Amino acid sequence: MSDTFLTTILPQLASGAAHTHALGFTFEGLHDDAPRIRVPWRPEWVGDPETGVLAGGLVTTLLDHVGGLAVWVAMDAFRPVATLDLRVDYMRAAEPGRDLLAQAKCFRLSPTVAFVRGWAFEDDPSNPVAAAQAAYVINQSRTPGAEPAA
Repeated sequence: MSDTFLTTILPQLASGAAHTHALGFTFEGLHDDAPRIRVPWRPEWVGDPETGVLAGGLVTTLLDHVGGLAVWVAMDAFRPVATLDLRVDYMRAAEPGRDLLAQAKCFRLSPTVAFVRGWAFEDDPSNPVAAAQAAYVINQSRTPGAEPAA
């Protein structure tokens, strides 16, 4: 992986979109060649006010986004990708008042689809809050004006 991609482009992809910036996502680097991002615990991200547990939608967004980063790491480049399929299994509630981390790894990369596994956790990846399995379609850019393949 090029240093420019790792130090400049990947952190921007992690938090540069309007929604990821608003959610406070930050790039935490690569861990075992898997991108890791963090979302801070904030009162406005709580799904259950009685317990202080983060909303499940935030966890899903975090896992989906880190999955896309894993695809870009596997390609060692940025190309547009879109979530084709995403399954999230919640294993336990996130601990109230704690930041959440997510990490993902692309385990199969075809020319048009990438397959990813990810997990969300507080400190220890072996004690996940949730795990995800996803497929992302990879945009196959065509030359402007070129006819699509038959």
